[in-house]
Amino acid sequence: MKRIPPRPDLGQLKKQAKELLALYRQRDPAAMQRLRESLPAARGKPDEALAAMALRLHDAQSCLAREYGFASWSELQLFVHARRALADDPAQALHRWLLMVYAGDVAGGNHSHRPSVAARLLEENSALPGDDPYLACAIGDVSALRRANARDPAWVHCEGGPLRLPTLVAVTHSGLAKLPGFLERLRDCAKFLLAAGASPNQSIGSRWPPATLTAPSATERLSALYGAAGKTFDPELTRLLLDAGADPNDGESLYHSLAAPACTQLLLNAGARIAGTNAMYRALDLDDAGVLQMLLDHGGDPNEPPLGPPTSEWGSPLLWAIRRGRSLAHIQALLVAGARADACTPDGVPARTLALRFGRPDVAELLGHAGADHEPLVADETFGLACARGDLASARAIQKAHPGVIDALDPARLRLLPELAEQGCCGAVKTMVSCGWPLEIWGGDIDATALNHAIFRGDAALTHFLMAHGADWRTLHGYGDNACGSLSWASLNEPVKGGDWAGCARALIAHGLPAARPDPGGADIVWIGERRYQFADDVTDVLLGVD
Repeated sequence: MKRIPPRPDLGQLKKQAKELLALYRQRDPAAMQRLRESLPAARGKPDEALAAMALRLHDAQSCLAREYGFASWSELQLFVHARRALADDPAQALHRWLLMVYAGDVAGGNHSHRPSVAARLLEENSALPGDDPYLACAIGDVSALRRANARDPAWVHCEGGPLRLPTLVAVTHSGLAKLPGFLERLRDCAKFLLAAGASPNQSIGSRWPPATLTAPSATERLSALYGAAGKTFDPELTRLLLDAGADPNDGESLYHSLAAPACTQLLLNAGARIAGTNAMYRALDLDDAGVLQMLLDHGGDPNEPPLGPPTSEWGSPLLWAIRRGRSLAHIQALLVAGARADACTPDGVPARTLALRFGRPDVAELLGHAGADHEPLVADETFGLACARGDLASARAIQKAHPGVIDALDPARLRLLPELAEQGCCGAVKTMVSCGWPLEIWGGDIDATALNHAIFRGDAALTHFLMAHGADWRTLHGYGDNACGSLSWASLNEPVKGGDWAGCARALIAHGLPAARPDPGGADIVWIGERRYQFADDVTDVLLGVD
């Protein structure tokens, strides 16, 4: 593994990645071997196959990051910034480190934790937490906890440290629990604190924006149990807290634990109530139908009304399952448990019709067997269903026979364009657009146009297609920004594996995006119009014309 210098230069690392990419394009044998050794997608590929992959800058950056021992380029960047802060401003370095140990709802902000980077910094700077027992909770230093308890047994009941955390919250919400080397130590800390009298129901107000570290939420509470079951996803920590009397009905733990069924089972066995938590709907965001079945087996209501947006727009778990594209196993489990096959959305669309609108004839057939009505479909409905199947010939035939069919589509059907774009149903989207479907309709989880959803997914081909058919990059989405904001967030966070956000940038430029300008201050910021944005490096290069 390569060693990073004490004062690393991010600009130099970027230059190294670009040099690696240039050598790869020249089929340099050494560069090819480096990529094979460090880039998972390139492992074992001969030169010809590797060249055919047409790797881009972010691939070279990923290779370089892995050579330095990091899982991603973003983690390497974080480490570089933090290491320089250690040399320039130790107090600021501690703050940066805590932002990697704890997510924004605990540390204040909208970031996720980065435990592997935090651990790497701690390995190189073992004195980073100092003698603060609350920071010892973060890293699982039980000997420091014992010393603090010997000085003052009451400290286990108090909030403290830079983040003003109760002791058990500091332990169970630590992102370092994601790392095997820390998890056992954090469990030992939890055992010690509980034995010393710490309440298993310790909690804090969320610091997620608009709340802050200094002004936490008065209503959204984050418990120690939520940290164990819904963040660390550790059954042993969860069991420790429940055995000590933690309340499983804390408003967060069950909902978030569904990604770890073993923790969910512990909570349900301890009496966690399903009703009123939206857990039934959350289970339908997940691929594993076994999680849904677990809730149903413990009394989950297959017809439970939703608590609020976005599920309230659909009306029942069955309808939400259709909207989320869940498997037949999910649908079958709901029906067997008593879900109403004739459920309708708030605006009156039956479940069977909704399934057809989302291009799911298999679900529609299952609902028909379960007793859903087989109502005859009018022209505008059959038109929409042909579009959802990606059947352009049938859609155009219907359109020819009924020239006003597009105008007859109600708002619910018009929203199918962004909804299907969000799910990556490119054939359906292209058919709709080719038939004249309005482009500037909002929908989906981020309440955005089809163009914003295509960019969010990093689908460069669909981005090109939509813009060539008149999609407007300036149209705002539900978070108050336009396609540039979607490109910024998605390129930095990569919500879809393998997305081509540099290609999306090229599509935007080809269809009228104004020229970007570098920030005069030299930061990793570019200006588009009168707004400042940060993008992934390869996207920035495209926007500035240096790709």
